[in-house]
Amino acid sequence: MAKPVVPEAARRRRRSTKQGVVLSERLIVETALRLLGHHGDTGLTVRRLGAALGADPSTLYRYFRGTDDLILAIADELIGQAIQGWRATGAWQADLRDLGLRLHSAYLAHPQAAVLAASRITGRPNEAATIEAFLGVLRTAGFPPAEAVRMYRALVDLSLAFAALDSATLALPPAAHRADREMWRDTYGRLTADTHPHIAAVAGPLVACLEGSAYPLTLDLFLVSAAARLPTLGARDTTTSSDRIADR
Repeated sequence: MAKPVVPEAARRRRRSTKQGVVLSERLIVETALRLLGHHGDTGLTVRRLGAALGADPSTLYRYFRGTDDLILAIADELIGQAIQGWRATGAWQADLRDLGLRLHSAYLAHPQAAVLAASRITGRPNEAATIEAFLGVLRTAGFPPAEAVRMYRALVDLSLAFAALDSATLALPPAAHRADREMWRDTYGRLTADTHPHIAAVAGPLVACLEGSAYPLTLDLFLVSAAARLPTLGARDTTTSSDRIADR
């Protein structure tokens, strides 16, 4: 049976590590993010993390059950960075766009970590707060409960899918990144109208389209679709009695 993780308040070290710091869950997560940024996913080992913290690696098991538990904490930290300081304005499309862009940007700020964490469910406070924020915007906009959940799932999956894709690109070694772009430019920028008339007709924009992420445009298209969908849901009031009471 796995050794239970000691609560944060009870596991705090009374003595400093070799580097003069007191261990905490947050410090371990921040150090793990730094290691991932420097070494990629292969750099996140208990031994290397212990060395970076100046602590015996076994001490880390007082905070996390293992590296997978640590990855969940890292994912929740990225989500927390995304939602920090966010406030709803009441303009539901703008609020959803802001939440989506924040989520995408937070993961892209730590691309090596994002590749590991974007697909995970943390069950931790920041994730719960973010779900509450998305659902709050959607329900306030007038989406019935079941539809609000579907829209939430679609929007978050869209945001995290692009976060994982864009992060994987950013995490590539510089040489591989350059090679991919050169391959795109040299292949699709030189096809002729004789063989590929549509590609040749848009060669300039097509070559340039790799600059930046397609996520903002895709997010805007999603929100336009959501706005068009909302009026069609008005006649289908699927709220329960308890929902109506809670909304008053």
